[in-house]
Amino acid sequence: MINKYINRSFVLASSVFLLASCTPDTVEGNGIDQGPIDASFKITKTSENHYLLKRNYSNYLNSSWNIDDDGFNNGKGEQNLFLPDAGTYIIQHQAIGIGGVVGGIASETVVVPTSDPISGNMIQGGRFDTPAEAAKWTIHNISASGAQWVIANGKATIVANGSNQQGIYQAVNVVAGQKYSIDLVASSDTPLINTWFEVYVLNTAPVNGQDIGGTVYRNINTWDGCGTSKFKGKVSSIGCNGSKNGGVYTATTTGTVYLEIKCGGGTVNSLSIDKVEFRRMQ
Repeated sequence: MINKYINRSFVLASSVFLLASCTPDTVEGNGIDQGPIDASFKITKTSENHYLLKRNYSNYLNSSWNIDDDGFNNGKGEQNLFLPDAGTYIIQHQAIGIGGVVGGIASETVVVPTSDPISGNMIQGGRFDTPAEAAKWTIHNISASGAQWVIANGKATIVANGSNQQGIYQAVNVVAGQKYSIDLVASSDTPLINTWFEVYVLNTAPVNGQDIGGTVYRNINTWDGCGTSKFKGKVSSIGCNGSKNGGVYTATTTGTVYLEIKCGGGTVNSLSIDKVEFRRMQ
């Protein structure tokens, strides 16, 4: 009996010794501590108006890209980028490490010399940068008062209350059977309350004092669950209700249609839009 207990003790002691001898003094790469992060990246032109974004390092978990100040969106280490309009673009990359740690932001500039002949933006003044661009838009007064679009400082901004609404619109020439993509950037520094923001394509010009209806191509709506907190980005990403946020219009006839953006609600402190796009799809 004595030998039995001695043997068991010896086995236990040996196991403890073996475990101790296999345990390192320090733990490296344990998935808990985030090492240094470098957010730098490279831009390579792959063809006219097409570019490849590729981060230089992989010592972090996730990449987030901000294209031309549209807001940061989660992405991959390699991103294909299509820039159909001529201009200068600032591209930013944000490296996100363990625990959501933001490890810095890197920026690069792309100069696009010419617009794509097919997918170039058909909207005029979609960036609202100058008085001449602002003049391309017409105000559609739906409610008598209580809602007002103002174009200034490179964007169009609406303030509304009391469930009043107002729109802005522009004529566009389309070809029957052709598909067109619609998108824009929207932002608000405060939550919206009982608010609707909708984009339409109309066959006839809007009439002051009359509301509009039909298919909604882009949508931010608090009842649908978006716009209830601070936001900024393309409506294709931040909007909600897929049946109202598809963004593809198919022309039924050749001629003039009217792109209208309308907004109204209980409390809209300052919803702004920029970079309105209406593009022919290839």
